[in-house]
Amino acid sequence: MTPDQPPTAPTAASRFAKPESESRKQRSDGVHARAHLLLAALRLFSEKGYAKTSIREIAHAAGANVAAISYYFGDKAGLYRAVFTEPLGSARDDIALYNQPHFTLRQSLEGFFSSFLEPLRQGELVQLCTKLHFREMLEPTGLWAEEIDQGIKPAHTALVLVLCRHLGITKADDEVHRLAFSITGLALQMFLSREVVEAIRPQLFGTSEALERWAVSLVAYAEAMVGVEMTRRLSLSDHSAADVPRRNIAHHEKN
Repeated sequence: MTPDQPPTAPTAASRFAKPESESRKQRSDGVHARAHLLLAALRLFSEKGYAKTSIREIAHAAGANVAAISYYFGDKAGLYRAVFTEPLGSARDDIALYNQPHFTLRQSLEGFFSSFLEPLRQGELVQLCTKLHFREMLEPTGLWAEEIDQGIKPAHTALVLVLCRHLGITKADDEVHRLAFSITGLALQMFLSREVVEAIRPQLFGTSEALERWAVSLVAYAEAMVGVEMTRRLSLSDHSAADVPRRNIAHHEKN
C-alpha cells in the first residue's frame, strides 16, 4: 500500500472470522450435540412412540434446549425422520456391495451379509433402532412405508437380479422372489432374535469375531439355498425334456 492509498476497510468475513482451531472445535461440538440429541430421541421414541414423546422430554434427556432441536432438525417430525433413517441407513445404499455383474455368487452373498450385519457392531444402538422399527410398524407415521418403497424394494430387486444371474434365468418368477426373501430372512433373524440368542447362547454375539463367524455361516447357508433351487430347476428341466419324446410318440400314435 502506498502513502496515498487509504487503508483497506475490513470485510464482514474478516471481522467475524475465528481462528481455525476454534472453528474446528465448534464444528466438533456441533456434531457431538446433534448426535447426543439423536440418541436421546431414539431412546424415547423407541420406548414411547412418536405421538407420546414430546420435544421438551427429548431436550431434557439430552441436556439441551428446545432451540437446539429446532436448529439441527427443524421440528419434531424432522428429528423423528433423522432418528429413523440415519443410524442404520437405507437398504438401497448397500446395493453396489453385492449387485455387480462380475461377482461370483459367494462374493455377492459376502457383500450382502457384511453390509446387512454391520450395524450389529453398534451394540445397544441397533437394538434401539430395531425396537423403533417395530413401533413404527405398530404406530405408523408413514416412514416405514416410505422405507419399503424407496429402500427395501430396490434392495430386494437387486438381490433378485443377482439370483437370476447365477441361476441362469432372465426373468424372475415367484420361486426366485421366495428365495430372495428367505436369504434376507437369514440376516433379519439376527436383529429380531438377538435377545433370545443372547439368553440361550450369549457367546454367539459376544465379540467382533463372533459376528464375523455369523457372516461366514450365513453365506454358506445362502449358497446351499441357491444350490437347492438350482437343482430343483434342473430337475424340472430334465423332466420337461423327457416328456417331449413321449408327447411326440403319443401324437404320432393318435394320428
